[in-house]
Amino acid sequence: MRILYASDYNDLSRKAANIIAAQVILKPDCVLGLATGSSPLGTYKCLIEGYEKGDLDFSRCKAANLDEYRGLPKDNDQSYAYFMYENLFKHINIDMANTNIPDGMNADAEAECKRYDEAVRALGGVDIQLLGIGHNGHIGFNEPADEFPKGTHCVDLTQSTIDANTRFFARKEDVPTQAYTMGIQTIMSAKKILLIASGEGKADIVCRMAAGPVTPNVPASVLQLHNDVTIVADKEALSVLMEKAPEMIEGLPKA
Repeated sequence: MRILYASDYNDLSRKAANIIAAQVILKPDCVLGLATGSSPLGTYKCLIEGYEKGDLDFSRCKAANLDEYRGLPKDNDQSYAYFMYENLFKHINIDMANTNIPDGMNADAEAECKRYDEAVRALGGVDIQLLGIGHNGHIGFNEPADEFPKGTHCVDLTQSTIDANTRFFARKEDVPTQAYTMGIQTIMSAKKILLIASGEGKADIVCRMAAGPVTPNVPASVLQLHNDVTIVADKEALSVLMEKAPEMIEGLPKA
C-alpha cells in the first residue's frame, strides 16, 4: 500500500488524475472502475482537462461504476448514472455503450446483482478502481458488517444516509432506501486500486484503514491485503496517520 501526501484537495485531484491518466495512456482499452460523490469531482475535472488538451483519449476505454441507488431512473438528477454523465462522460470521448452502471430500475435485486457481476467479468475485470472512503470506512455502499460481502448486492441504506439525502429530493418518500453496490470481492479483484481522501473528517478513518487491523467493521481496511493500492490524501486527511505512522507516507514535506 502506497500512501501519497497531497498538500490540498487540488493537489490530491491532480495526483489522482495523473495515476488514472497513466493507465489510459499505457493501456488505451483499459477498464476504469469509477466512483461518485464529492471526493472524485476534482479528479474528473483534471481528466476532462487532459482530454481537452489532447493528452488523453478515452475512445477505447470501458467503465464500470461502483454503485447506484435502487429505484431511480438514469435521468433522475440524483442517480449516479446522471452524476457520471454530467461530471465526466459527456465531457470526454468515451463511448456510452462502453459504460456500465447498475440498473436502479431493475426491481429483481437478485437478477440485477447477477447481471452486473457478469457484466464486469465480461469486461475482463477492472484495470484501476477509483474509490472514496466514508467516515465509517465504507467503500461503495459496503458498510461496516460482520463479514465482507463478495459480489454485487442490494443494501439497505442507513438511516443517517437516508436523512442526509432528504435535502436532495422534493418529497421525503422519494429518497431511496436501498442501493446496488459492487461487493468487496469485486473491488479487490481490480488489478490496481486508487483511493482518495480529503479533509480532517476523514483523518481517523484513513489511519484505521491503513494502520489498523483488517476487519469488516472497517470495510476499507481490506485494501491492506491487495498487492497494488495507492492512497492519495491531503494533509488534513493524513493528520492522524502523520502522528502515528509517518513512515507510511510518501512525500511528506520536511519540517
